[in-house]
Amino acid sequence: MSSKTRWMFALPPAVRIPVIGLICIAIWGDTDRGFAQESDWAFPRGDAAASGATTAQLPDELQVAWEFNAEEAIESTPIVIGDQVFVADVMGKIYCLARRDGQERWRKDYQTGFLASPVIAGDRLVIGDYDGNLYALSVKDGSQLWTQTTDGEISGSAAIYDDKVLVACQDGKLYCFELASGEPVWTYAAEDQIQCSPTIAGDRTFLGGCDAKLHVVDLNTGKADGEGMPLEGPTGSTPAIRGELAILPTHDGSVFAFDWKNRKQLWRYEDPLQVQEYRNSAAVSGQVAVVSSQRKQVDALDLKTGKRIWRHTLRRFADASPVIAGNDVWIAATDGRLLRLSLADGTLKWSYEIRGSFVAAVAVTDTELFVADDDGVVRCFRGKE
Repeated sequence: MSSKTRWMFALPPAVRIPVIGLICIAIWGDTDRGFAQESDWAFPRGDAAASGATTAQLPDELQVAWEFNAEEAIESTPIVIGDQVFVADVMGKIYCLARRDGQERWRKDYQTGFLASPVIAGDRLVIGDYDGNLYALSVKDGSQLWTQTTDGEISGSAAIYDDKVLVACQDGKLYCFELASGEPVWTYAAEDQIQCSPTIAGDRTFLGGCDAKLHVVDLNTGKADGEGMPLEGPTGSTPAIRGELAILPTHDGSVFAFDWKNRKQLWRYEDPLQVQEYRNSAAVSGQVAVVSSQRKQVDALDLKTGKRIWRHTLRRFADASPVIAGNDVWIAATDGRLLRLSLADGTLKWSYEIRGSFVAAVAVTDTELFVADDDGVVRCFRGKE
């Protein structure tokens, strides 16, 4: 399953991991800054607010520390917690790898496929497949603890809120289940498909829909928190939240910024010369949002005004969402290039090229970068010794 046939599926979403009982506590923390915990990449978009950003600053020169070959395409971001790395491929395998050297610790094989990253909550791994099944596995050995079904394809990662599991589905619904048992709690229905992952800030979750709305849902009741904010076009992107600001690109080439508490559009960015078409999510750090389009453009936007600060043109487009790490922007492109751009001006600082294609975004920790490709190879980069 290549990016050419799966372009419509947004990359992974954000989650909130419970404070009690985690193997490695992943702090979702400061939504005003929206930064991931540096030692891990515990969320598909870095943190629960889906900022796609971390304060981690990697060494100037990197080299491949290890490679693991799953042999089937991986279209989701690796999850890195403690001494483990978790990945899932499009043919139904879930892997737990040793963070130090990439050795396989266990695998679980299903007769389906995964487009989403796993989510880790305490001793449980939760993931949905494109047949609409949601699984909870033991982190220790991959044994199945429970399974649930939905009425459509699951193309975004699940999210964890307290003792609940949230998963959005292409049947247009957001499902809430008990984490411990998988029992249904509530269901929220949009007017069209939901291809993104739920973003969490406080006791609210955010969804971008194919019904051209940004939905805000009360996690305690499963009810809409006000009317959906109009996007004037469909989206499969995961909303990025920074305090009271929500950033969301759309398929028709717009990037919206909302004051979500007051239901007010702050600005809307569109390329004045050519419609860009966004199929992935924004990365947000400080006063900058970075977006990548299907027309090969990586743009940095001012969070206050929506004006473009700089542009970097790729050789080919990037399906993967951008990631901001310290002073860098990381782009994994479909031409097989992993690019490190300056957050200040978009200039190229470093690159690495493979023969395949990158579809999923990178995961960045304080000392490492992890990325998977459509040949099923997972790579870990570290500073040169």
